[in-house]
Amino acid sequence: MFRNKIQTLSAISLGLALLSPVSALAHGNEKPAAPALFVGESTAAAQAVKAFHQALRAGDAKAVRAMLADDVLIVEGNGVERSADEYASHHMLADMKFMAAVQVEALEHQTKVLGKVAYSVSRSQLTGDYKGKPVDVISKETLVLVDTGAGWKIVHVHWSH
Repeated sequence: MFRNKIQTLSAISLGLALLSPVSALAHGNEKPAAPALFVGESTAAAQAVKAFHQALRAGDAKAVRAMLADDVLIVEGNGVERSADEYASHHMLADMKFMAAVQVEALEHQTKVLGKVAYSVSRSQLTGDYKGKPVDVISKETLVLVDTGAGWKIVHVHWSH
């Protein structure tokens, strides 16, 4: 009886071993599907993100400020700003001037809505000149938004180059 179990297990193992190369060959020429780089673009949260970017490029300080939660946390480089008012009084104008001076090519933008919270992750190619210096960087951005019932507000920003 023990010998029959060993023979059965050996036959199963041999069968699996023989099928593995066939399976590998059957899929060997196929390339894995490319990940979708633009996801969730039609959601209200993604539209709020796009409006935020447009307001920054247009230099519309009032609109930018209105899209940020009062207690927004903004992390950029080594700096942290802990409110919309702090951002408005420090880096917002410089960010608007910079964004107006460069060309932006979206490389990837994914927005995921999880109930009343959403996050947006994007990569963009920024090129041009700013303050007499050439700009050619890949910008990475993560935004966290909350649905207030009256629209989406940005509660967290992380920018890096």
